[in-house]
Amino acid sequence: MANSKHGAPRSGRAIPNLAHTPSNQPLHATVFTNRRVVLRAILCLFIALFAFVTTAGAAVYSEINSTITSHSVIITSQKTKKAETEILDPNSGKPINLLVMGQDSRDGAENSALGNETEGGEHNADTTMVAQISADRSYVNLVSIPRDTLVDVPACTTSKGTIPARYNVMFNSIFAYGYNMDGLSGAATCAMAAVESLTGIHLDQFIVVDFAGMKKMIDAIGGVDVCIAENVNDEYTGLRLNKGLDHLDGTSGTMFARIRHGIGDGSDIGRTARQQYLIKQLLRQIKQKNILLNVNELYGFAKSALESLTMSSGLGQLGTLTGLAYSMRHFSVSNLYSRTAPIMTAPSDPNRVVFSDAAKTLWELMRAGKPINVDLSADAQTQADQLAQESAQSKSEADKSPSSDNSSDTSSSSSQSTDSSDQRSEQNAAKPDPITGLISQSDGSLVDPRTGGVVDPETGVIRDAQTGSFMGIADRYLNHTICGIPADKL
Repeated sequence: MANSKHGAPRSGRAIPNLAHTPSNQPLHATVFTNRRVVLRAILCLFIALFAFVTTAGAAVYSEINSTITSHSVIITSQKTKKAETEILDPNSGKPINLLVMGQDSRDGAENSALGNETEGGEHNADTTMVAQISADRSYVNLVSIPRDTLVDVPACTTSKGTIPARYNVMFNSIFAYGYNMDGLSGAATCAMAAVESLTGIHLDQFIVVDFAGMKKMIDAIGGVDVCIAENVNDEYTGLRLNKGLDHLDGTSGTMFARIRHGIGDGSDIGRTARQQYLIKQLLRQIKQKNILLNVNELYGFAKSALESLTMSSGLGQLGTLTGLAYSMRHFSVSNLYSRTAPIMTAPSDPNRVVFSDAAKTLWELMRAGKPINVDLSADAQTQADQLAQESAQSKSEADKSPSSDNSSDTSSSSSQSTDSSDQRSEQNAAKPDPITGLISQSDGSLVDPRTGGVVDPETGVIRDAQTGSFMGIADRYLNHTICGIPADKL
């Protein structure tokens, strides 16, 4: 196993803006009270807190709860929505939509040591993910929005004033503009407003992570195993990694998730795929080390997690987290469906991207509360239109009659629609490998049936068959085929 090395770095809702058309209407973003808490891998914390609270004493519970509530700032409500801080009900039978943001800043010695690319004082959103916990808590959708995506941004009201609407701007600038106007409150408020406008997905809560927090979480569990598909040599941070299975400490692990130089094609989207992979590896590490059954290790993990992030108050309540954790106690990492939002090269700038038509299908699936482990490339707009029609029909029937018969019929119709993509894949390809989950085509190419993407056999990277853009990483293939991790450890 190679060792890593690193050196010093240098309620009234607006109409969704799915077509990226200009709009000056300020979109709502709830008033939230922020808490310093958890890491981007929020599921780790949910499960950890549940196990922790059920095994530790009241004194420790009190200390953890104090950590959650010790830091708060007010985020200004938009005029079109009530200023509410609704506590999430994990048993409500409804999906929970979260906006998860990684703050890119060199402020502080810890962040500077992690090789951030921004100047001190700048605050961009290095990573933005829309996380959706399913209504039955059996799976989680995780979609990354590339920071170089060009978007139209609605006006945003903060406690310090209103930021006017902007058009054809980089996505990560939304967080920065909000931060410059009103600190973290403005950043989270405006980011939520923009993502709701772009996707049409109502966001219940948000999480912001400082990357120094990721380092602490990785160190708290004794490091994390990652499969390196190619040698890494980043001159900017001094990070050196050898091909194969590496055990990374917090600093190296965080650098691995953040670097763009000396690895892959150097793109932001490639980095996003590595971050998704790292989240899954953290979850596997926690499960395999039985940290949830070791009170001492779990205490350190939970404390570092609680001090790592900023959460909205509706989520940052210990009772809420433990309740949600209990409802997700049977959750499996294999049911974490992660992907990058479908994009294509921007017509106005070859160095930037825009959402492709397939993104409309992706957002529609999430608005309908469906898993996103389907091929979005085939008949994308037809699928989106059908899903939208079914969603409207379901709502209409529910309003007319709440009978179980109607509910059953709607569920059956939705299920048939969701299965249609899988059926097309099965008709045109062999059965997926039971270990890697990939399909070997007659020409020797590998296909990921969940996304329809083509998998690079040397790196496990999944690319869109049409555009060639990054879609994610085939983590089971990477771990098993390239690094030889046994099937029972995947």
